[in-house]
Amino acid sequence: MNLERYQRIQHVLKSRQIDLTFCLEEVHKPNNVSAVIRTADATAIHKIHAVWPHAMRTLSHTSAGARNWVEVETHHTIDDAVSVLKQQNMQILVTNLSETAVDFREIDYTKPTAILLGGEKMGVSEQAKQLADQDIIIPMMGMVQSLNVSVASAVIMYEAQRQRQAAGMYDHPTSKLAEKTIQRILFERGHPVLAKVAKRKGLPFPLIDEQGEIVASEEWWQEMQKK
Repeated sequence: MNLERYQRIQHVLKSRQIDLTFCLEEVHKPNNVSAVIRTADATAIHKIHAVWPHAMRTLSHTSAGARNWVEVETHHTIDDAVSVLKQQNMQILVTNLSETAVDFREIDYTKPTAILLGGEKMGVSEQAKQLADQDIIIPMMGMVQSLNVSVASAVIMYEAQRQRQAAGMYDHPTSKLAEKTIQRILFERGHPVLAKVAKRKGLPFPLIDEQGEIVASEEWWQEMQKK
């Protein structure tokens, strides 16, 4: 990994917003999933949560490129997902047209926030609506009543980015990635071939120094070279 790439990755990781996330509930179209993850990366979101349809419990349906820089945490049920998010003291929002819903732009996204988005056909479940703290809507001025799930997520993500950027949260995140996580990502993304070998062999990931180079013992390299 050359120095320029190392510095770029470091800059990206240090601006990641770990207290802003989205949770996809049974979104089943691969292009929508990939689009949500791609926009999450563009707006510096570190992790997306998901409850997949029962017939689709892995991320093999999404492109590798879409997942390179955004982690995805899978949950068995929406209750499990929201429980994890509430343990992180996040306000839980859900896109839902109701009497109590507010314009999505009225929300303070500088607070720890998770937004629930439903599947393409049915939207969010009744359980998700009950678990949320606040319903939000994206105002629609035309004949259609809703946006595609990937478009809706992008609209909300960029409003959250606008607010957080104005508050200086990309330069000075209120919550930062742990150094251990940064080191793991630097190795996985900066040295992908070696990372695959280390995983296959069950070897610990080495440290990456300030030049983007691997710092490892001779024993580690010998184990890596064994067939």
